[in-house]
Amino acid sequence: MTAYPHLLAPLDLGFTTLPNRVLMGSMHTGLEDRAASYPKLAAYLAERAAGGAGLIVTGGIAPNIAGWVAPFAGKLSARREVPRHRLVTNAVHEAGGRVCMQILHAGRYAYHPLSVAPSPLKSPITPFKPRGLSARGVESQIRAFARCAALAREAGYDGVEIMGSEGYLINEFIAARTNRRDDAWGGDFERRSRFPVEIVRRVREAVGPDFIIIYRLSALDLVEGGSTWDEVIALGRAVQAAGATIINTGIGWHEARIPTIATLVPRAAFAWVTGRLREALDVPVVATNRINMPGVAEDILARGEADMVSLARPFLADAEWVRKAAEGRSDEINTCIACNQACLDHTFAGKRSSCLVNPRACHETELVVRPAERRLRVAVVGAGPAGLAAATTAAERGHRVTLFEAGAEIGGQFQLARRIPGKEEFAETLRYFRRRLEVTGVELRLGRAVTAGELAQGGFDRVIVATGVLPRTPAIPGIDGPQVLSYIDVLLGRREVGRRVAIIGAGGIGFDVATFLSHPHHGAAPVAEYNQEWGIDPEWSVRGGVEGVDPRPADTGREIWLLQRKQGKPGRGLGKTTGWAHRLGLQRRGVHMIPGVEYLGVEPAGLRVRIKDEERLLEVDHVVVCAGQEPLDALAHELASQGVAADLVGGALEAAELDAKRAIDQATRLAAAL
Repeated sequence: MTAYPHLLAPLDLGFTTLPNRVLMGSMHTGLEDRAASYPKLAAYLAERAAGGAGLIVTGGIAPNIAGWVAPFAGKLSARREVPRHRLVTNAVHEAGGRVCMQILHAGRYAYHPLSVAPSPLKSPITPFKPRGLSARGVESQIRAFARCAALAREAGYDGVEIMGSEGYLINEFIAARTNRRDDAWGGDFERRSRFPVEIVRRVREAVGPDFIIIYRLSALDLVEGGSTWDEVIALGRAVQAAGATIINTGIGWHEARIPTIATLVPRAAFAWVTGRLREALDVPVVATNRINMPGVAEDILARGEADMVSLARPFLADAEWVRKAAEGRSDEINTCIACNQACLDHTFAGKRSSCLVNPRACHETELVVRPAERRLRVAVVGAGPAGLAAATTAAERGHRVTLFEAGAEIGGQFQLARRIPGKEEFAETLRYFRRRLEVTGVELRLGRAVTAGELAQGGFDRVIVATGVLPRTPAIPGIDGPQVLSYIDVLLGRREVGRRVAIIGAGGIGFDVATFLSHPHHGAAPVAEYNQEWGIDPEWSVRGGVEGVDPRPADTGREIWLLQRKQGKPGRGLGKTTGWAHRLGLQRRGVHMIPGVEYLGVEPAGLRVRIKDEERLLEVDHVVVCAGQEPLDALAHELASQGVAADLVGGALEAAELDAKRAIDQATRLAAAL
């Protein structure tokens, strides 16, 4: 008897049956973009197939050069490109899986000057203005989709996904905001929707009846000038009639100013959209976005809101997501925390994707965790993210590991992060590591700081110091005053905080503290509150689901100043794909974000500053210091004085802006090489 009967039920597609209801959604990793990387791509996808994914969709592959996301990105338009794709399909099939190739034409979202679109309108997120397609050019793009699909079948794929959402080319034809044509491919909705319907029809002709065609339908554009609900339904029915096997849903255009996959988005926040869509269609419908644990997926399917669920980043975090669910080991799943730091942020920076909580993702052939040739006694000091990764990876390899933690619980900085509204998912990483400590047999010693002498005399073959960081105290007159608080005091609730607050430092921690203080409550926000805060119409009664709807964030009654010394926009160093949402959220709550601040001193009446040569007194109840960190590395120096060489990882090695991605990656690589 399984705890997830709907999730693990087979899905009959007529000509084939999928083993479960889990779609590994498309996720561009960068491995698709170079022929030399395809063996790595094959290994990455094969691990997910072996881990139980019912159907895998690759990252986007362009049908021609104009459709490239960026110069020399993944493309399949010629037979000479087929062999590299066979590496992928053979590997997935040998692992017992099935795989579809996503055909993605970037349209005006392309980062190259050869881009094309239905109309010559530049997007707000890319540097190039596209060329408007002629009628002959439109026909050429349709033929490119059909040829690409035929080549995908030749390469051994089980199907294709036609990317019709997120604001890419097909979506640009559908929406009046980007389609200003007055010919057979523009004007009223019937003509604007002709392009995707014709693509699906031609692809079906090219691949035959026994080939999966997934159509990625933009079910909620989240931009003004987007589709109405009636248009979404009409397009879904037309695409279904043209030959689509499965309708996958897309939520939001990339240019939308509403977060859809960041950790601040509630789990399954858009399943209600898929549920409405499913009622109108006959083919299987897939729910997507922020579905990261089996219980969430099971509930969606049990409520009848979808026939399948799509998970992309959760498969970066844990290749064995489905297998663990099926074997009753959900507590061992390394949960995607939707931080975007190593996946989407890497993608938009042109780097290979990975995962903050699983640095092996997309590096399976390079970061290999093998059984140790010689079993060592290993001491790890500090049970923050770096120490936990080092200890459990070393123990997985067969080393005897003792993990020392001076505090009463594991987690380090993640114990602070999980308290930030919108970062509650960090608690899942701690749950995962608690269970992983048990499974790998790490000896955990909590509640006492181990000394260098004890380590030197403890008979350890290796010592890893992961003691983390200490908050930096800036040299400001009055900084030791009673109204000055550290961010640790605030986030752990050790001190009450007044209604008027100045935050010194606008890095990641400063933004977290501002978020913490500006929210009316802590704990994951319900979907209704999220919709209200970001201006989403839960009735889907307006174009794009947002047209004319005003965001209404809840008010805490606090007045907050978020200050930084350097010039430039506060939060510039935040993640590319999530930083804008954090800034916008704080702006809507009335947080004053001020750069170029000179701190003159803390006084009983508040914080005295100079801004643009003007001296001011910010009359605040409290001043919270978020001015960076220093490495807590004294133990390593003490060990060195006693002749014990120690390896430093994480913040103890480098504290420049807390970076859990770097810390976990360093620690995992070190332990894999012991």
